[in-house]
Amino acid sequence: MPIKEVRDFAGAMLAHNAQKGVFITTSDFPSSAKDFAEKIDRTLILIDGQRLAELMIEYNIGISPKETFVYKEIDSDYFES
Repeated sequence: MPIKEVRDFAGAMLAHNAQKGVFITTSDFPSSAKDFAEKIDRTLILIDGQRLAELMIEYNIGISPKETFVYKEIDSDYFES
């Protein structure tokens, strides 16, 4: 994703007097876009495809579990009595 889209979004934020914005892509942001987002006087959060997938899994959005595993741990106190 070119930095142009991020700059355009920041410009739209400025035009609407928005102090915070979130820009999401399913691909990656170039380092120039990340640097730009850090330097502007607004809060602009960039979420790339990897982070988007992590958030979807964390909050169970758009996913369906196929299998569930239960991990059990041996209670060592049980064997000491």
